[in-house]
Order: sequence, then structure tokens, then C-alpha cells
Amino acid sequence: MRFMTIAAALLAVTAPAVAQDYPTRPITMIVPFAAGGPTDTIARITAATMSKSLGQQVIIENAVGAGGTIGSARVARADPDGYTLLIHHVGLSTAATLYRKLPYDTKTAFVPLGLVTESPQTIIARPDFSANTLKELIEYIKANGAKVTYAHAGLGAASHLCGMLIQTALQTQVTTVPYKGNGPIMNDLLGKQVDMTCDQATNTTGPITSKQVKAYAVTTKTRMSTFPDLPTADEAGLPGFEISVWHGVYAPKGTPPAVVKKLSDAIVAAMKDPELARRFRDITTEPVAAERATPEVHQKMLINEIDRWAPIIKAAGQFAD
Repeated sequence: MRFMTIAAALLAVTAPAVAQDYPTRPITMIVPFAAGGPTDTIARITAATMSKSLGQQVIIENAVGAGGTIGSARVARADPDGYTLLIHHVGLSTAATLYRKLPYDTKTAFVPLGLVTESPQTIIARPDFSANTLKELIEYIKANGAKVTYAHAGLGAASHLCGMLIQTALQTQVTTVPYKGNGPIMNDLLGKQVDMTCDQATNTTGPITSKQVKAYAVTTKTRMSTFPDLPTADEAGLPGFEISVWHGVYAPKGTPPAVVKKLSDAIVAAMKDPELARRFRDITTEPVAAERATPEVHQKMLINEIDRWAPIIKAAGQFAD
């Protein structure tokens, strides 16, 4: 008993010291999606910038599968020492409902460290589609319903979520066509095999710029600087419609507060870095404002998004397991 008391006392003394010295070796940031995709690119830019203030390299490791839940589960099981992190997008919050048998509780398994990006999506259609404005597109969807084909990159993908939100807003069901990735979607959209999609601006900017697709609206509250003439969905005919592909960084539950502080400070510093901002804009996204890159804002965003998407997904009856 005396030995256990001494051991506990020693642990109480040494834990702050360990946290104070953190980090003493490279940190692994798990990306739960394939290399080369938008999340992977955002992760590599973020990790490289965080490394500057942490004084240790932040290494990217891709752990792919099951809509991002394999990588997420790995971080949820990791030692809470600050050396295994997760970067994920809005899909972490929707997976809480899409997957009914997750091996972790999304609301409690992670410590949100800070938001990194909030990227818009764009509503687009094949180049010969008859509708020329969002209002005309809305009318067409309501009139034709299941005759309209909507492409998405799989359950839980940003394009899938946006499609569900559009159908909920219009109270009209279209025919959804799942693909394995964004590349095949764009090929079939340009080839006029499907009618429309809604995807991250990082994937749609090129086709919009080259006028290979028809663009109707951006899904955030404000217009994109890249396309200042493209209205927001709210402006163009879907009042209150908003969805962004936000990314955040997480640590496992139980990570010491001093380690959380160092990591969150590194994220805030990264969001203020002009080079990070330039590299983000090159891929048509923006860093969040430094005051939003905090654990408090991030935690609130995660919980709100879980609660927001749960009834939409349940009403759609589209589950991934």
C-alpha cells in the first residue's frame, strides 16, 4: 500500500515535467484518407507549419478505410501522450450517426485541439444541363425528382453530405449515384453520364474555371474570392443553406492539459503563418481565423455538427454499416 502511495506521488510530480518537456520526439498525425486527396494535402501543410513552433517533426501517416473510421479508431486507442494525433474533416461528426457500431464515442474519445480550415463546396452540373441558375435547378429537381442523377464519392463524403442537405432542403428525393472518389465523378459529369454534384471547391475550381461544368452556387455564408460572381446558395434561392468542409486536429482522450496547450498553441501559430495561408489558397481553401483555431471553438463545432447531422442522416435512412 505504501509503495502504491509513493508511486502515485511520483507520478503526480513527474507528469507535469514530462508535459513541460513535450515534445521530445517526432509526432505522428494520422490522416484517415488516401494520400494526395484534399485532407491529406491540408494535413501536410498544417503539419509542416506546426513543426516550426513545436521543434519536432510532425509526420503524416495515412490510415485509410471505412470512411475515415479506421484511422479515427486508431487514434482513439492511442496512448494519450501527444505523439499520435488525428486530422479529420466534417466526416468525423457525421460518422457518429452513419456508422451505428463505431468502436469509440465521437463526443468523448477525442480532445479537439483546434480548427484548421473551413472550405466551401460548390453546386455544379454537367455542361449541357438545362438549368442556368440555382432557382432553375431547384425547379427542375422538384419537377423531376428521381429522374435527376446526383453523384457522390461514397457515404460520408462531403459530396454525399451536401446532396443529403439539398434533398432535405427541397423535400425532394433524387437518384444518388455513389462513386469511389472524386475523379470518376468529374469524368462522368463532363461526359454527361450524371446530372449534378456538390463538392469541395478544391475539386471543382478547375472545371468551373475552364467552364467544363455549370456552377450554380457556393455553399458557405460568403462568396469565394476565386469566384466573386458565383452567388451563395442563400442568395440564389436556398435560404439558410450552409455547409462547409471543416478540418480539425485531435488528440486522444486523456491527453495532459499542458500537452493540449502546446499543440493548440502550435495550431494557432500555424494559422497566423503567411506561408501556410498562401499554400492553402493555392488549393482553394482558407485557414480559419486564429481566434477560431482553439480547443473551445473546435469542441463546440464538433458537438453542434454531430447534433445537426444526426436527424438528417436518420431521416435519409442511409447508414454505412
